[in-house]
Amino acid sequence: MNKRPVRVAIVGPSLDILGGQSVQAARLLERLQTEPELEMSFIPVNPRLPGPLRNLQKIKYVRTVVTGIAYVTELLRTVPDFDVLHIFSASYWSFVLAPTPVILIGRMYGRKTVLNYHSGEAEDHLTRWKSAVKTLRIPDKIVVPSGYLRDVFRKWDFDAEVIYNFVDFTRFRFRPRNPLRPVFLSNRNMMAMYNVGVILRAFAIIQRQYPDAVLTVAGDGPQRPMLEDLARGLGLRNTTFTGQVSNQVMPELYDAADIYLNSSEIDNMPLSIIEAYACGTPVVTTDPGGIPYILENERTGLLVPQRNPEALAEAAMRLLKEPGLAEKIIQNARAECEKYTWEATRQQWVDLYTGLAQ
Repeated sequence: MNKRPVRVAIVGPSLDILGGQSVQAARLLERLQTEPELEMSFIPVNPRLPGPLRNLQKIKYVRTVVTGIAYVTELLRTVPDFDVLHIFSASYWSFVLAPTPVILIGRMYGRKTVLNYHSGEAEDHLTRWKSAVKTLRIPDKIVVPSGYLRDVFRKWDFDAEVIYNFVDFTRFRFRPRNPLRPVFLSNRNMMAMYNVGVILRAFAIIQRQYPDAVLTVAGDGPQRPMLEDLARGLGLRNTTFTGQVSNQVMPELYDAADIYLNSSEIDNMPLSIIEAYACGTPVVTTDPGGIPYILENERTGLLVPQRNPEALAEAAMRLLKEPGLAEKIIQNARAECEKYTWEATRQQWVDLYTGLAQ
């Protein structure tokens, strides 16, 4: 008698919310659907309401209430159909609204749960929110995408397993960049934690030495008006704010750039850095959270202190002035991509699900 597949539901944000978790959830679902041992489904934490009710999701605060009701109703209806619930998780209120209901409902129905925690704010979250620590004792397994988060969870005696986020490298074209041009890219959301203003100030310094330097600022967020005002105030030239860029278009921006800049203050494992590796776009970045776990200074990129536009600019110009260093970084970073392939992570997910379902 053939053993039936393990029924797994991935619970996370749909691509209606464009971000690292939604992209990773969609990629994971697509790949795991081909595994004969598994029967995969997806439950969005942000379900669309039907027909005219969808208008309610356009109203601030009302949107949270009606979406939450729809989400919990769907969980109560469907959770009994699955053996394992794979729950994507961020921090703070997002943790309360999205992972917590499915953790509790999964426990109520006696289903196995995997909490897949992604936030670079984990340490502050667990320090300030004692209720979150209690909730995190419930899942059968905690999985994190970086050694950094594993080490954070150890401080609270959680034994988290590391399974790296994977990148579909077929979407990205590697091209040699010799010599490098002063053509820069930033593609983080315009939120305080990513401090894109540091990149703009660094670019102003760069343009004093490289007047024809080019900067593309991809992404959107609450700080966009302020950042556009800052760019005008700094007198930046050749600077383009693209707004939100789809996952399909992003490889074209990496391909067009010669140096990738990141100035975040809170971070875990930004896939944008790995994607830049794949394209041959050398990375200059600040050093918060998990970034030093995935980027080694002067080997796979350049690390600089946070909130220091002078240091970011100097490191970026160093790549332009030292082609040997740039070439070494590009080649080492390309080799680093092997850790983040589907082939390197596939069996870990299959073994985890099937082991829990036994």
